[in-house]
Amino acid sequence: MHKYIKSIITKERDENNISYDKISSIYRINVFNFRIGDVENPDLYADKTIREWQQSDQGKFIMENAVQTPRWHRSLDPYFYGYKYDLIAEFEEKKLAEFYLRWGPVKK
Repeated sequence: MHKYIKSIITKERDENNISYDKISSIYRINVFNFRIGDVENPDLYADKTIREWQQSDQGKFIMENAVQTPRWHRSLDPYFYGYKYDLIAEFEEKKLAEFYLRWGPVKK
């Protein structure tokens, strides 16, 4: 699911050149996850999977529309004796809605 993290206030101008504040909500979501077995250097193996995902339609959309460059988190996966990777991205409300409409929520 998504998590609200902050609001951003930006100055914009309308067609009459009148300045106003625009408030955008930013949400953090898990956009991709995968597992890797117990290997000596899991980040090396994860790099290939992440790069392939970045070339997919979903990956291209996220790389172009995320507020900041998505980041990844590695954690131990005791059930599969390996590692679990989660890619986390931050979106404004409109882009978050478009992401969910196109691909739905990411399964864990």
